[in-house]
Parts: sequence; structure tokens; C-alpha cells
Amino acid sequence: MKKGFLPIVLVVVCFLFSSCDLDDDTPNFHFTTLNVVQVSFPEAFEVNKTYDIEVTYLRPDGCTFFEGFEVTKTGDTDRDVVVIGTVLTNEDAVCTQAIEEVIANFRFNVIFTGEYHFRFYSGRDENGDPVYLEYTVPVEEAPSN
Repeated sequence: MKKGFLPIVLVVVCFLFSSCDLDDDTPNFHFTTLNVVQVSFPEAFEVNKTYDIEVTYLRPDGCTFFEGFEVTKTGDTDRDVVVIGTVLTNEDAVCTQAIEEVIANFRFNVIFTGEYHFRFYSGRDENGDPVYLEYTVPVEEAPSN
């Protein structure tokens, strides 16, 4: 019985020494939009194919990190795309203030014919209105065998 008791005591002691402060419930990050500066598309899409679209965005500082893409379908072949980042708000974090261009890819599956229209969020103008980079990509029919 004494042999089984020692491991339990060791586990309890480890938990006591490695506990964390659960009273600190302040958020240590928040989400933000990141400005797109360039997007690379193929000259044309082909129906039923998936493409990796290369998106170049601005990372404003060393405490902002890429989180993903928010793609909103505004029509059958219309898409609004926003790059989402997280900003660390930890007071102890040391952040570089250098702006850098970063490339990320998102996968896009072509299911309609015609043309696809994309709008990528690229920031705000002097009036505070959103600005978009707009692209139109034609869809070619798949070659028949």
C-alpha cells in the first residue's frame, strides 16, 4: 500500500508547484485585418480544379501574426477576401515595429463557369472607407479527351 501512495504524493506536489494564476482573465490578443498589397492568379481557371492563390499582405509589427483568410461569397462567382491576423497584447511582449511583406496561400476550388470576381481588402482610404484590390479571372472549359 505504501508503494502506491508515493507516486500520488509526487503528482500532487508537481501540480502545486506548476499551478498558474487563474484570476488573470484579461485577453492577451485580439484579431485584426491585414492589408493585402498583391495577389497572384493564373491567367485563367479551369472548372473543377483547385488552385493555390498567393496573397502578399503587410505584417505591421512583430506582435502581429497570420491567422487565416475570411472569404465571403457575395455572388455565385464573387468573393470578398480579408486576411485575418492576431495581435499579441501581452505587456511583456517586445515587438519590432518593422513593416514587412509576407506571402500566404489559400486554396480555391473552381465550380462555376464564366468569370470569378475577387475583392481583397487592402486598408482604408483618407475618409475611412474600405479599399479593395479587385481581380477578374476567366474560367475556361476543361479540355475534352
